[in-house]
This record gives sequence, C-alpha cells and structure tokens, in this order.
Amino acid sequence: MKQPFKQSILTWILTGAVVGAIVLAGAGTFVARAADPIKIGFGMALTGGLSANGKPALLALQIWKDDINKKGGLLGRPVELVFYDDQTNPATVPGIYSKLLDVDKVDLVTSGYGTNLIAPLMPIAMERKLLIMGIFGLANNEKYKYPNYFQISPNGPEPETSTALGFFELAARQNPKPQTVAIVGADAEYPQNALVGARELIKKFGFKTVYDKTYPPSTTDYTPIVRAIKATNPDIVFVASYPPDSVGMLRAAHEVGLQPKLFGGGMVGLMFTSIMTSMGPMLNGVVNYDFWAPEPTFLGIAGVKEFLKEYQARAEKAGVDPLGYYLPPYSYATGQVLAQAIEATKGLDQQKLADYIRATEFNTIVGKVKFGKNGEWAKGRTLMVQFQKIQGTGIDQFRGPGKKVVLYPDEFKSGNIIYPYSAAKN
Repeated sequence: MKQPFKQSILTWILTGAVVGAIVLAGAGTFVARAADPIKIGFGMALTGGLSANGKPALLALQIWKDDINKKGGLLGRPVELVFYDDQTNPATVPGIYSKLLDVDKVDLVTSGYGTNLIAPLMPIAMERKLLIMGIFGLANNEKYKYPNYFQISPNGPEPETSTALGFFELAARQNPKPQTVAIVGADAEYPQNALVGARELIKKFGFKTVYDKTYPPSTTDYTPIVRAIKATNPDIVFVASYPPDSVGMLRAAHEVGLQPKLFGGGMVGLMFTSIMTSMGPMLNGVVNYDFWAPEPTFLGIAGVKEFLKEYQARAEKAGVDPLGYYLPPYSYATGQVLAQAIEATKGLDQQKLADYIRATEFNTIVGKVKFGKNGEWAKGRTLMVQFQKIQGTGIDQFRGPGKKVVLYPDEFKSGNIIYPYSAAKN
C-alpha cells in the first residue's frame, strides 16, 4: 500500500509542476502581449516635391513617440511608428496602406502629408472602416463626408474657402478697394480645391476676374504664365501652388516685373525654412496663408517651446527644416489627439476612438482642438501673414517675430499690412 501512495504523491507533484508550467507559460504570454507595441502606420513624403515638409512631419511624430514612451507608453505598451516613403506620388499610397494593414498589422493609421497624398487614402479608410487622422489636407472629406476622418490643419468648417478667405477679406478692406483679380494654380488636388474657394470669394466680395487658368503639375517654366497674367493688369493675384511651382511663380513674378496691389494667397512652401532662406528679399510683400508663426500668441501655448527646443536640436542632426514653424507642431498634435483618445477609451477600437475624437476638445501644443463638420476644426484658424523687411538670406532673422507678420484673423494680428505689394516689395 505504501508504493501506490508514493506514486500518487509523485503524480500530484508532476501534475502540479505541469500545471504550474502552463500557468507560468500563460503568464509569460500575457506579459509579452501586454508589452507588444501599439503600431501606428503611415506613408510620408520623404522624397519628391513635398519632402521638405514630409521629413519634418515625420521627425515631429518621432519626438511625440519618444515622449510617450518615456512616460510608459499607452495602455502600458510602447508606441512604434511604421512608415514608408510615398515619394510624393499618390500612386504609391494604396500599396503602402495595404502593406501596413495586411502585412505589418498596424493598429492605427494616419495620413501622409498633403491633400494629394490623402485623396487616395480616403476610399481605403472608408472600405475598412478606419479611423483616419489627416495631416494637412484641404477639403479631402467634402465629397465623402466620412464620419471617422479628422483633419489636424486648422482649415475650419468651410475648408475650400479657408486658404483664400483672409486674403480676399484683406483685399476688400483696402481703400480704395481693388477691383480685378487673376487666379492661377496647378492642375492638382490641393490647388483645384483652393481655386474653387477663391472663385466663391471673388463673387462674395464683388471682384472681377480677368484671368483664371491652371497649368500642368509638370510645368518648369513659369515665365509665360506670369507674362499672360501681367497682360491682364490685375489688382490682385491669387496663386494656389505646391512648393516647386511656388518658387517658380515668385521668381517669374520678379523677372517680368509683376506688380499687382496684392500677391500670394495659397502658395505652399513659402513657409519652409529652406525656401525662406533661398528666396530672401524676394518674399517681401507677399501675403500668404500660414498656420503658425513665431509670435507671442503661439509661443505662449503650453508645451510648444519645449517641443521646438527638442525639434530644433534633432533637426540640425537630421538635416531637415531647422525651425519647424509650419507643420511640425501640428504633426506632434496629431499624436497628442490619438494618445488622449486611446487612454480615454482604454483601447484601440477604431469606432470607439472616432466617437471619442468627434465629441472631445483636446489640449495640444497648437492650442485647443475641437473637430466639427466633416472632421475639420469646428472653428478655423488659417492665418494670413505678410513677409516684411527681409534682408539677405540669413536664417536667424526668421527665428523671432517681425518678418512674417500676422495680418489675419484679427485676434492673432501682430502687425499691419504694407500695401500695395510694390511698397513692401521694395
């Protein structure tokens, strides 16, 4: 009778050991899963025409990721960014996001930078019922009205007119009021949207259109276009362009002596540090949209000085836009919105996150952000700035206030317009 008893004891010991091993193994699996990273995926313009902004946008998101992980991550898990170069080519976008979702198995996605790169993502997001954070797209959701899309740029509830509104409102305030307008832009998604808004505002403010044409995105010689505009002798010239053509149009304007009373409006790229330092005094007098300026109103927002200090230290080593005054604060804020939503909903459910983002006002380094109609900001904050008194091409003059004066909206105004354009140009 003693031998079976010993075997029984041994059986219990062995059974207990096996059960214990299974429990421990299970616990190990649980710990590993809890520590699995939260993957956030996106394409980004790291080469091509929009890379001067795509690379700083990426750096800002990397700083956000590092800040989050230093605090223990989200839901007790580290955050990992998974990204690919979209080459500023919309045709790459479907393949990139299919790989992110089906191969890399990311938990969440954001868009890349810019209207043209967000456009091909929208059908994918809708088909898969994804939460999508848009990074600086203009009116991408006006035709879709997809409820789970949110745009971090402060265009406001009427995005098509947002880029041009302050420009034409400032024009209408001048005395005597200018009368004639020329509008021009590339035949691409963003410029087309901006030109639609410009046409609405021309009617609203009672201006007369004397020139309204587009040019192919592949254009390299802008002199014939500017000569044709000059021949119509417009009081106002509104340009909707991407960085390469913004530079080309401005150089051509100086070359042919184009001198309307007001020039600029929707020229992407003029706020890039590399373009500001290469164009120098050629920028003087241009009135253009912007989203951020180194003026006291913006520098006083909690967290932005600390972010810019870190960004500028890293940007120098990374060889990207050394100031980071245009897109980077908003790119970082994109991460802040996602983080606050994830922590509040205690999960990664796409629909729960979208519902929370739609209903909530967020505190970010660009101020309070509340989304409204079609995922745009409930209240717009697109600035109109004027380049003034730029001398030479030194970067230090752009670090502080005074060179990019905020004219609009009135609550952010930091100086007065120099009018007409020729007075500021010289």
